[in-house]
Amino acid sequence: MDHLALSPELLLQAYANGVFPMAETRDDDRLFWVDPKHRGIIPLDGFHLSRSLKRLIRQDRYQVTFDTAFDAVMEGCADREETWINDTIFDLYGQIFDLGFGHSVEVWEGETLVGGSYGLALGTAYFGESMFSRRSNTSKLALAFLVARLKRDGFTLFDTQFLTDHLASLGAIEIPRAEYHERLEEALETVATFNASVPLTPEQVIQAIDR
Repeated sequence: MDHLALSPELLLQAYANGVFPMAETRDDDRLFWVDPKHRGIIPLDGFHLSRSLKRLIRQDRYQVTFDTAFDAVMEGCADREETWINDTIFDLYGQIFDLGFGHSVEVWEGETLVGGSYGLALGTAYFGESMFSRRSNTSKLALAFLVARLKRDGFTLFDTQFLTDHLASLGAIEIPRAEYHERLEEALETVATFNASVPLTPEQVIQAIDR
């Protein structure tokens, strides 16, 4: 794929059609489109809030924010031995954030970023891209706050692209490509607003997920 021809507008159109770009490695500037045969999603009413995760939320050891450090979250997600997040991905998703479609969840220990996740929103669909932890379970904490945000703000579809053991432990499932496209089409019929500026308390997170 010619990365020079891949604009933020084309990227949004691709997501609306159920496909997303990846790179083979961080050093490969070429991108390719992905439309998995089986798609990972987290049913918003099926997020698994374990006792240990609920306890971590209530301990309030970390501050969780939205959309305050998008670039830093992307850097945290790419800070691993192998990653598909290359310079083109960094640039494109930074532009998506500037346009108001990209979003991030940040987990802070004081002024240190210790976990987070980023993705983008269209209609009532949220497309999760990647997450990271620098402390035990901080990516799970970010996902719990994100699920609560999505439920409170009226989102209907949380796409995780692929199913991993980590995501499955949190309630993620796999659905066939055709079913995913049907759900996506429905999710794009209306619009939800990702209220990044509205903070969530630990109890609000737990109540939103448990209800």
